[in-house]
Amino acid sequence: MKKTLFLLSIMTMFVFSTAFSQSVVGLWKTIDDETGKPKSIVKLEIRDGKVYGNIIKLFRAPGEEQDPDCDECPGKLKGKKIIGMQIVNGLEKDDDEWEADDGILDPESGKIYDCKIWVDEDEPNKLNVRGYIAFFHRTQTWIREK
Repeated sequence: MKKTLFLLSIMTMFVFSTAFSQSVVGLWKTIDDETGKPKSIVKLEIRDGKVYGNIIKLFRAPGEEQDPDCDECPGKLKGKKIIGMQIVNGLEKDDDEWEADDGILDPESGKIYDCKIWVDEDEPNKLNVRGYIAFFHRTQTWIREK
């Protein structure tokens, strides 16, 4: 009986750890497309069944403004600090993906894109983040922060 309970406990922990590793929830390091260097840490969370994400850290060179204002952002975000800014907005689950029109903001350009995200099925510590307008898209890979 104890052996069965122990095996059941181990299997349960495995299932929950696998489910968590496949989740989009958590801290993700964004990578600059041009330099391959880290740009920021984004915290993704689910609220009311939708995914939202805020920048919680920027990787900036010494001498650069460490928490700059978003001069290019539209509307009420213009001039706001980038750290703390919500850049992923209301993505809804669709099978293994989360997506929304106007779902992601690029604070560098101030542009808002339709967005789709999904955890890489071969590498669960990689998140594919696709911003797109009509048929044109760009996909970034974000790395799970441990």
